[in-house]
Amino acid sequence: MTDLEKLAARLDRLESKDAIRNLVTAYAIACDEHDIPRLADLFTEDADFGSPNGKMVSSGREAIREMFINTFRIRGPAFHWTHDVTVTIDAGDPDRATGLVYSHAETTPNGVVSIAAMKYHDTYRREAGVWRIASRQIQFLYYVPYAKYGEALTSTNRVLMGGDLIPADYPESLPAWQEYARTHLS
Repeated sequence: MTDLEKLAARLDRLESKDAIRNLVTAYAIACDEHDIPRLADLFTEDADFGSPNGKMVSSGREAIREMFINTFRIRGPAFHWTHDVTVTIDAGDPDRATGLVYSHAETTPNGVVSIAAMKYHDTYRREAGVWRIASRQIQFLYYVPYAKYGEALTSTNRVLMGGDLIPADYPESLPAWQEYARTHLS
């Protein structure tokens, strides 16, 4: 590979990372604006959306679109914002990447002002020059009515979905968390 080719590849990686960060932001905006066409177009045709608790699972752009239509039926105004975004471009295929996105959301499911902390484990794919989400796994640290936020982190059941408080997806399930608890809290 020539120096010029190396420089072009490096520039492509940098531009790709920027485009993916913009994709992540576009997702938050589309969710808040209930912009279903824009939201659906952020995903590849064969995309998967999942959650460890099984509450948000869809396969294919059309199914993801329907999942969000149903989600937005009970959710009024919301505000999503992303914090840390890490992107790794696949060394063997510059049209594929993975990412980890930390975020928060203020939402109003069924008219109840709620707050959530979550992270997304993503894979991305560039198709015809456009980066899209190929898979997204959402994990919740908490998702609770704002009035319950003060006590939420003291329980493992801190995700309110479908009227039930269910166990959070993390950090208790993480190997590092479990190892720390085993070796330092026992």
